[in-house]
Amino acid sequence: MSQDLGIRKFVDFDEEVQREYGVEITPPLRRSIAGAVVQNPLVRQGASADLTALIDLSVALGEILTRRVLERVGAPASLRAYGKAVLVGTAGDLEHGAAMIHPRLGMAMRATVRRGKVLIPGNAKVASPGATIDVLFGPLDEGWDLDAMDTMPVQVADSPRSDEILLLVAYATGPRPNARSKGPAQAEVDTLLASFD
Repeated sequence: MSQDLGIRKFVDFDEEVQREYGVEITPPLRRSIAGAVVQNPLVRQGASADLTALIDLSVALGEILTRRVLERVGAPASLRAYGKAVLVGTAGDLEHGAAMIHPRLGMAMRATVRRGKVLIPGNAKVASPGATIDVLFGPLDEGWDLDAMDTMPVQVADSPRSDEILLLVAYATGPRPNARSKGPAQAEVDTLLASFD
């Protein structure tokens, strides 16, 4: 399968936070990211290129990468947050990354975990091998679950090469350690917005 999709390698990143600022985290917070380094089929093609090949590739990778995360964190019911990110090699275009993470990747992620009512945060940039990208986490099902918002930096020493793309999907099992930044309830936001009429 990896040859069909142009995959050079998979990369996985996991954190299990047991204690933060002297406070035991119970249950421990698991942050898990799965990534694929793939050949960019639109390398050196500018803004006028048809992005369909990248969108289709992102759908296939979204399912594969989400399954890789689930193998490590367990059942989808344990998840509270998700995110996605992409690094495009320097012979590619930022819009190649946008095509990978925005149109359909999120739908593949949701279909695989059978959850996810909220917009998935995404981050994209063009970069050289070894660049760091912050993977942003946001809540799966409750849009104002501010304690689920988090970040995790990722770096792959030899990726992306100039003609490659590094695509990442991410899930977390809980809130930030010691999170206590409660936001408004959806009803409160709805009431405020209704007052503008």
